Formats: sequence, C-alpha cells, structure tokens
Amino acid sequence: MIDTIMMISTRGRYALRVMLDLAQQEPDQYIPLKDIATRQGISEKYLESIIRALSQNGDLRGIRGKGGGYQLTRSPEEYSIGHILRLTEGSLAPVSCLEDGMSGCERSDCCLTLPVWKKLDTMIQDYLDSVSLADLLNQQD
Repeated sequence: MIDTIMMISTRGRYALRVMLDLAQQEPDQYIPLKDIATRQGISEKYLESIIRALSQNGDLRGIRGKGGGYQLTRSPEEYSIGHILRLTEGSLAPVSCLEDGMSGCERSDCCLTLPVWKKLDTMIQDYLDSVSLADLLNQQD
C-alpha cells in the first residue's frame, strides 16, 4: 500500500465552483447547466457528471426542459466545503491507511508516524467542515 498526501482533484475544485456559482444566483431560480458551464469555463459534459453526484445526494434540485436547470436545496450556510469535497473526492484522508473502510495497515501497531497522520486528518476534516459556501461568498480580501 502506498501512502500519499491527499490532493483535491479538478472534480472537487469544480464542484466547489459550481456550488458557489449556484449560491450566487436567486434562490428560487433554476440555472441552466449551459450558463454555469460558460461562467465557470467548464465543459458541459464534465459538469454533467459533477452535477449528477451533487443531485443524487440531494444537494441540488434540477428540472428539465425550457426554464429548467439547477438550484441549491438548502441555503449556502448549510453546505460545508468538507461535505462537498467528500461527495466528489471520496476520502479526504492525508494517507491511505486512514481512508474510510480501511482497517489500517500491517504496521499500524508500531507506526510512529500514525499519530501525526491522525492529527492532520482531524485538522483537515474539522477545518473543511467549518467553512461553508456562505463563508467563501462573504470573505473579504
């Protein structure tokens, strides 16, 4: 088993961009996929797979046809960045032995670095879960 530090893929980064884009729109309006793709510079085909993952989990609502599109199902304050990234990335664990469903590795009983990875994992999860879409929209530079 190879341990690697987690990196967020384009899928995860694009999912955040899509959710932020929708959070900036009028909450009662459905936003066409084409409009989101154009504003975000993401191909519609790639965006469809991201939207599907977010819709299947109930984070987006969509309707087809004229006047159709997508909208958030909750307010931006109710979406954590951690939640969105876990939907699109799966695990956010910094090393593979801490990924969900893993029972550790054969060295976990004697691994001197495991406490570091566990603490880092907790810090990553706690931080990403503490930041909402609204926080990102309201940040001031």
